[in-house]
Amino acid sequence: MLVGYADCVQGANARAAPNRSWVAEPDTLPAGSGFSKCAAGVRLPMNRAADLAHEVSTMNTLGRPTRWTLLVWALWALVLAWPWWLRPRGLSTPTTLAGGQELQLVIISPHNDAIRREFGRAFSEWHRSTFGPPVRVDWVVIGGTTEIMRFLQTQYTEAVRAWWKRRGGEWRAEFAEILFRERRPDDASAAELWEAYRATDDPTAFTCRLDVFFGGGTYDFQRAAAQGMLAPLPWDTEPELHGLNIEVIPTTLGGEALRTEFFVSTALSTFGIVWNLDRIAELGVEAPRAWTDLTHPRFLNEVALADPTKSGSVAKAFEMIVQEQCHRAVRAAGFDEATVAAWEARIRAAGLPPGELPADIPSAYQAAVERGWMEGLRLIRRMAAQSRYFADVSSRIPLEVASGQAAAGLAIDFYARFQEQFTRTADGRSRLGFIAPPGGTSVSGDPIGLLRGTEHRTVALRFLRFVLSTEGQRLWAYRPGTPGGPVRYALRRLPVRPEFYPSTGSEGALGYERHRPFLADDLAQEDVDPYRLAARMTYQPRWTAAHFGVLRDLVRAMCIDSHPELRMAWIAILERGGPPQNPRAMAWLDRWPEVPEPLTWRSAIAPTVPMSRADRVAAWTAWFRRCYREAWREARSRLTAAEGW
Repeated sequence: MLVGYADCVQGANARAAPNRSWVAEPDTLPAGSGFSKCAAGVRLPMNRAADLAHEVSTMNTLGRPTRWTLLVWALWALVLAWPWWLRPRGLSTPTTLAGGQELQLVIISPHNDAIRREFGRAFSEWHRSTFGPPVRVDWVVIGGTTEIMRFLQTQYTEAVRAWWKRRGGEWRAEFAEILFRERRPDDASAAELWEAYRATDDPTAFTCRLDVFFGGGTYDFQRAAAQGMLAPLPWDTEPELHGLNIEVIPTTLGGEALRTEFFVSTALSTFGIVWNLDRIAELGVEAPRAWTDLTHPRFLNEVALADPTKSGSVAKAFEMIVQEQCHRAVRAAGFDEATVAAWEARIRAAGLPPGELPADIPSAYQAAVERGWMEGLRLIRRMAAQSRYFADVSSRIPLEVASGQAAAGLAIDFYARFQEQFTRTADGRSRLGFIAPPGGTSVSGDPIGLLRGTEHRTVALRFLRFVLSTEGQRLWAYRPGTPGGPVRYALRRLPVRPEFYPSTGSEGALGYERHRPFLADDLAQEDVDPYRLAARMTYQPRWTAAHFGVLRDLVRAMCIDSHPELRMAWIAILERGGPPQNPRAMAWLDRWPEVPEPLTWRSAIAPTVPMSRADRVAAWTAWFRRCYREAWREARSRLTAAEGW
């Protein structure tokens, strides 16, 4: 449909917020592009490095430092103080046992302040009533799970190196990387260290000075387990965990892992679209119901996205988009869910290299998976072209949608629901909506795990017991002030225990009725109950799980680092009638990298050209930027077919 493309672009340009704090780098935009008026809302990092270096290196005529010199000294002082600032910080006053030993728990978590406060307070009170003394809960907060994983690697590298050298072992520079490999190295010295590290769970040997890893996606917890940073959970042997009845939590749900030897999910999450009802009405469009709705030209400059290299939840949302497209392609090829489940089980059992199938599974099946994977990437790129910029943190998306800076965006469910309670009008009307697209998202777990070498093991195990018990699970779903609920914040998350949902059988129905009077959300609703939502789409790990890290890098190169050129090309295409009227421009826009080798489902996870991750991303970025410029030139050079575009 061609009518309205130019109007959409004009309206989006008028809507874009003034660019006050960011500027586009001049060399990224072709001269005469006319893009500045269309990109009023685009934000690009302002690069002051060269100017800063020049000003810092100079002194004024009186020999006194310039303001930039003072700024650099201040920043240097901040760097020196950084380890002190990152020290664990408690939410309650210290407590001690009779012998003077402080009863303490140190947790590293990406959870927001509301979750940290409610769980820290409730656990300390529960511990006081159950065991006598309260507990000082110290939280280490450094960002999302990506930052946490980097931090843990650094902590364990330093701790294990010191321990290994105390034992008289040789430490080579490459051991810092080998230590976290998922497979045992071939080198004998490296293999000895690799095995010793994974066989040791003793804080007197080494410790990262943290006890519990609480919150985030299963991808990062699976990585942490594979890299040896999580200790096995002693469900059968540890008295502190007896009576928890952990078996009521499924090992998997809709294809997603909820419980393993090293972690267990404490809450459940879906991924979807949050939108501003007022902005949707102003745009004259219906509320989005599917991922593809965000590519409608009316949403130009109105889509809020975040950087998946800094947020595990956003990366998971992007993976859901790709998963859905794989399902669509497989169904279109004539393969039903039962056939897919049987074939995937056989492929998994065969243990073949990526993309290879047992002899009697048709190659058309794998071809459909790969087509869906590429189509998912294409859909993400269209969304990115509609966005003004990428936020650094995923929690910012609901905030910007709530404030009207964007009409819609991708979000994990509880970020949207948590923000919704603060945007209601005086008459109680909600200004935010959220939907997990039907068949467009699986249900993921939000895990907890015990870090290797914990210094407060008994208290850490008790925290796991509390979080997974009915007492702890109520905090996720109850209204503030209700019996056993949070004190100040409605966390509005989905508990993992089936007793909160009527769809999980007779015991679930009884439990739901017991909890229902106190719930912040009706967990029986079809679009809320995760055990019902899980039946809408079965997650197939082989299709996208191994690509999770690659997907982050691709989005970085395809959509973030090349964002000015992408938007420039997309706006030019919309101004000239849209994709149907610009086939040559769209051919350039939709091209996939051919460097360092052609990008495919297989080459993304099993590349044949050796190259560092940074160099590969740089090569992809250069490719995308060149293609987007060519797309812009094609769209600009095409003679318009009608007046008024």
